[in-house]
Amino acid sequence: MLAAPAARPRGRVGLIVGKKALPLAVDRNRIRRMLRESLRAARPGIETYDVILRLKRGCPRIEYPRVAADAAALIASLVGEGDAR
Repeated sequence: MLAAPAARPRGRVGLIVGKKALPLAVDRNRIRRMLRESLRAARPGIETYDVILRLKRGCPRIEYPRVAADAAALIASLVGEGDAR
């Protein structure tokens, strides 16, 4: 995850799930949907950031919920840092 203060009044989000990591489009789309849901859950707190989430390595389908949970934890830590400032 990369994050920086938003350049615009409302932050942007980018999701990168490459074909090399997950060769099947159905898998790439499924993990993107799960990551988007993690971002929606943290929405009010992350609107002041530009965020990029990138899946570097592939994983079996059974681990997709864990990947989404890890992303949610990273996003939550970002929101927690913003409250401390």
